[in-house]
Amino acid sequence: MEHTTALVVRGDRVVLPHGVQPAAIHVRDGRITAIDPGATPAMRGRVDREIDATGHLVSPGIVDTHVHVNDPGREHWEGFPHATRAAAAGGVTTLVDMPLNSIPATTTLAGLEAKQRAAEGRCHVDAGFWGGVVPGNTGELAPLARAGVLGYKCFLCPSGVDEFPHVTEHDLRRALPILSRLGLPLLAHAELPAGLLTPQGHPRRYATWLDSRPPAAEQAAIDLLLGLAREFRARIHIVHLASPGALAALTAARASGVSVTVETCPHYLTFAADDIADGATAFKCAPPIRARSHRDGLWQGLASGAIDLVATDHSPAPPDLKHLDDGDFVRAWGGIASLQLGLPAVWTGARARGLTVHRLADWLSAAPARLAGIDAFKGRIAVGQDADLIVWDPDDEFRVDAGALFHRHRVTPYDGMRLYGRVRTTILRGQVIFDAGQMVGDPAGRVIRAG
Repeated sequence: MEHTTALVVRGDRVVLPHGVQPAAIHVRDGRITAIDPGATPAMRGRVDREIDATGHLVSPGIVDTHVHVNDPGREHWEGFPHATRAAAAGGVTTLVDMPLNSIPATTTLAGLEAKQRAAEGRCHVDAGFWGGVVPGNTGELAPLARAGVLGYKCFLCPSGVDEFPHVTEHDLRRALPILSRLGLPLLAHAELPAGLLTPQGHPRRYATWLDSRPPAAEQAAIDLLLGLAREFRARIHIVHLASPGALAALTAARASGVSVTVETCPHYLTFAADDIADGATAFKCAPPIRARSHRDGLWQGLASGAIDLVATDHSPAPPDLKHLDDGDFVRAWGGIASLQLGLPAVWTGARARGLTVHRLADWLSAAPARLAGIDAFKGRIAVGQDADLIVWDPDDEFRVDAGALFHRHRVTPYDGMRLYGRVRTTILRGQVIFDAGQMVGDPAGRVIRAG
């Protein structure tokens, strides 16, 4: 009986786990069934469609493990249809949604079920979910795991929304034994309240915001988390590292057997406080974008392997909440919209520093998939994996036009920047979902549940 291959993607530069080489990728029923060396595929039965990516790169689909979709409850901030279109246009084939800022928050089984209902049939890419750790919800943690969350998120300082309160050391001591037994990671926003300062100075000055969130608050929170991870043998992941000062402690803890990973974000790798104009509230986030020396230190951490991965922390809000009219950094919502731009933003910086597309694929795809526990089928171009692929041009320089983005609100600090790396085609489980600047077909994304 003839074996039918639904799709072959061939190219002269395919990013495989062991390096970049010519290859032909065979796909059937959404999975990679074979990879032939060289760009000419071997005869393996009838081919329904062939994509010739010669002259471009073929990389694994991006796994973005830090996305705030805000749906249900605050869909007017983003929502699954808009977020997942932007993801597909940026080469993201899997996202993992944060437990806030949706209403209800994903801190209870009922909250997760509401989230899953909101996502079903409305996603253009695959989507998984983090649960939340908040004061008093330890009884919900195991039920959330059974229902499919990939891990848990907590804040060590106020989150900005009332329905997701921050935890104390006491709360973590109650939660971490449970998470350790479950074998799921705790993702932590690492800033301690005691180290945060009341903003002083004119609210339009970026320095007013920056000075209120010193690196010491981040360092103290990470030190606390490392001690708890060691004590409870728990998996800890530090989200959105903004300062390289903690890298020595993180590296030493990892060398001593502590299970800790860390991410940074495209905005910390791209921008510097020195260049942010007063009133430019599109740049506001927490922890804040710091001086150029911090940015350079984060790149050194990526290059050395001290930082495991890059995730966008896409956290959009309506323009009025960003206070674009009055430029008030103190009152503006702290979050940066970048879901569609993560690949070109990171690649532009990596390219300038002589770092390779192979490293890029690990930071954006393989390592995030490992964090989320979905690396058995996501994050690599390998036989048995989902056929999640990006065809993109690393040498194509373009000017970011915020008005052309798929985000619900076209507010981003990248507007007007020149970046390298244009996504041509995005393939989700063997199906083309984005091509030549346009979405293709109806929403094909699935809800991912752990186990």
